[in-house]
Amino acid sequence: MTRFVQLHLLISYPPANLNRDDLGQPKTARLGGVERLRVSSQSLKRAWRTSELFQQQLAGSIGTRTKRLGREAFDALIAAGIGEKQATEWASQIAKVYGAVKKDNPLEIEQLVHIAPEERASLDSLVATLAREKRAPSDEELDALLHKQSAVDIAMFGRMLAAKTEYNGEAAVQVAHAIGVHASVIEDDYFTAVDDLNTDDPGAAHIGESGFAAAVFYQYLCIDRDLLKRNLGGDEELTQKALIALAEAALKVGPSGKQNSFASRAYAHYALAEKGPQQPRSLSLAFVKPVSGGDYAGEAVEVLQRLRDNMDKVYGACADSRYQFDVLKGEGSLAQLLDFVAAE
Repeated sequence: MTRFVQLHLLISYPPANLNRDDLGQPKTARLGGVERLRVSSQSLKRAWRTSELFQQQLAGSIGTRTKRLGREAFDALIAAGIGEKQATEWASQIAKVYGAVKKDNPLEIEQLVHIAPEERASLDSLVATLAREKRAPSDEELDALLHKQSAVDIAMFGRMLAAKTEYNGEAAVQVAHAIGVHASVIEDDYFTAVDDLNTDDPGAAHIGESGFAAAVFYQYLCIDRDLLKRNLGGDEELTQKALIALAEAALKVGPSGKQNSFASRAYAHYALAEKGPQQPRSLSLAFVKPVSGGDYAGEAVEVLQRLRDNMDKVYGACADSRYQFDVLKGEGSLAQLLDFVAAE
């Protein structure tokens, strides 16, 4: 029976613009009749997988997402002394392995492709062979560029290769958009910059506006532990390392949008981890009615716990085991939560 690991987090961000829309304003969503701040799951996942914490803990097991594999091959061939015409033709053949290439640029893949370190090593090895032997790649060599791999971020978040569907990967981790637990109003920060060398005119040399808002966010993750382990080739040690890295990143790392302007770094002040084969469920229902008291951080913990308990009363136990910590009360610890998440 499939085992799931679920994480329910509450994180309070001060004035910030973590995740911008097409107008540069903080992203929002209406829930319970009021406007809430929102951070997209795409923004969260990228922040986690590119964070120093994640990269250090899983060094050598993290893939690369790019459109530039053809360009990289071309540059390597040129550097090795291959003529531009041949380098373009050979690199274009390589690029087409990963997906359709642009009509006006045969070196650039139309869609982002996520490749594992082992697959990148295969690409580099093939390019080196072509440069040394001064020849085009064979069909067999091109077919061998994609193969079984164990990149943790691909195992977690999946990948789709339209041209090579046999190497597609189903994501083992589902991430919800983080949503504010209370109503928020976006404000505009009017700012100016002064020219240090222009002493004749004390006025502003630049004027601008930047949107910002503050909120306590509810953040939810669901991990199919069995699928994650299968995606990692059955490696239990790597599965546990992956779970620890993901959980710690989710607890400590947020999107980097406008950090230099707002320094809006925050750790989760509450975390609830659940494990078991039961059908997963978010606890976002707790916040359909916006938290409206004077203690957003503390009240959010109370309503989330109350909904968790009421769910158990109505549906039966929604998890086999749980662990939580609460920074506001000084209860629990990060180390024990990570051990709980990783254990079989």
